[in-house]
Amino acid sequence: MTTTPSLRRVVIEPVTRVEGHGKVSILLDEQGQVEQTRFHIVEFRGFERYVQGRPFWEMPVLVQRLCGICPVSHHLAAAKALDVIVGADRLTPTGEKMRRLMHYGQTFQSHALHFFHLVSPDLLFGFDADPAIRHVIGVATDPRFQELAVRGVLMRKFGQEIIQATAGKKIHGTGAIPGGINRWLDPAERSRFLTQIEQMVAWSQDTLELCKGFTRAHLADLADFGTVPMSSLSIVRADGCLDLYDGDLKAVTAEGDVIFEGVAPRDYLSVIAEEVRPWSYMKFPFLRSLGPERGWYRVGPLARMNTCTRIDTPLAEAQRAEFKAELGGGKPVHVCLAYHWARLIELLHAAEKIRELLADPDLLAGERVASGQRRGEGVGIVEAPRGSLIHHYRVKDDDTIAMANLIVSTTHNNEPMNRSVGKVARDFLSGREITEGLLNRVEVAIRAYDPCLSCATHAVGRMPLELSLYDARGALLDRRAT
Repeated sequence: MTTTPSLRRVVIEPVTRVEGHGKVSILLDEQGQVEQTRFHIVEFRGFERYVQGRPFWEMPVLVQRLCGICPVSHHLAAAKALDVIVGADRLTPTGEKMRRLMHYGQTFQSHALHFFHLVSPDLLFGFDADPAIRHVIGVATDPRFQELAVRGVLMRKFGQEIIQATAGKKIHGTGAIPGGINRWLDPAERSRFLTQIEQMVAWSQDTLELCKGFTRAHLADLADFGTVPMSSLSIVRADGCLDLYDGDLKAVTAEGDVIFEGVAPRDYLSVIAEEVRPWSYMKFPFLRSLGPERGWYRVGPLARMNTCTRIDTPLAEAQRAEFKAELGGGKPVHVCLAYHWARLIELLHAAEKIRELLADPDLLAGERVASGQRRGEGVGIVEAPRGSLIHHYRVKDDDTIAMANLIVSTTHNNEPMNRSVGKVARDFLSGREITEGLLNRVEVAIRAYDPCLSCATHAVGRMPLELSLYDARGALLDRRAT
């Protein structure tokens, strides 16, 4: 905590139980009222620049090094962009279904990881609990919650093994290639997964009921916690159905009115623009038709519940209908902490889709790669666990990357996270003595979005960068700044 002649500055650094590095700065006036809040992304990773000049076929493997939590999402978004470049306008059944199985395995493990490892300590112990126990080890060592902790580990393990079977490795696999896939599913592995999948569906239902129970019990306090009405964006299928792997862009207003729909991935720049602000390495996207002041929007599980009209798996669809009716009266839901409820509906949906795909014989045999007329540009979009993920590449005649633009889920959610941080800070910190528990509430709002800060730091424009060179004894030799 620092002070200036007229303002007091409170800093939360680092933000905990998120992927990557970030901090929150809060300025309080002389009366202790919150005057300004900012969620800063303090790391810079320039993937969009240094992939330039690399052969285009390296992208599905190279760009997933952005992240160890959601590498499959980058792997598949890049592969989909390159499908366009190699002319594979339609993948083979084996190619598409293997990719979908990989994607749903990724969604399942990521949602399980977030809920059990990152969020459950807040829900089980309370926002004001001692930080010495308010973490996943505290959950695992508490006799009341040990079974729940084991379940979380086994659910994530199952999703990771699905990824390994389809991508070759649990992290940073190589299964998706331009135009398709480079492997079939091993029959022995499929048999093993089939013996486990019913348990995964049942555990997904139980976990969802746990989260629903918590939300209902505390709804009077949670309904307004970090809640800011806003537009929602995702890809959906042509019939309006939730589809995490393929679809066209759709955006709806806070009231549920359609802003646009049916926008093909290649046309994303016609509806989305980005701006840069000097205090963050993360860009701020907005809808062109509404402009930067009004055009910001949310993505991710909560947004997907707001944009889709149904889910094509029966258990998850029943849960979606209940969710919309109970929390939104049939209209879009804006309760910030309802992200967890929505996320676990998708966990259940992923388990149902995995069960469906495991019964498909196309996973075991068939043509794996398609091709067609070579093109110089491609865009791929998937719904990553955290929201819409866009990969856009232009390729030179020598097959090297000329331009790359990545808009990742957490980047889309940059302004919404800042708005939720500001809402919680004003509601809980203004005029009060600052305690650790109150500051944790700011982090709770951020964790609801499940941000991946490493993925999101792909700045455009001129960003401040300082490089310091030290000798072996720690003496400063040189410092350069831009």
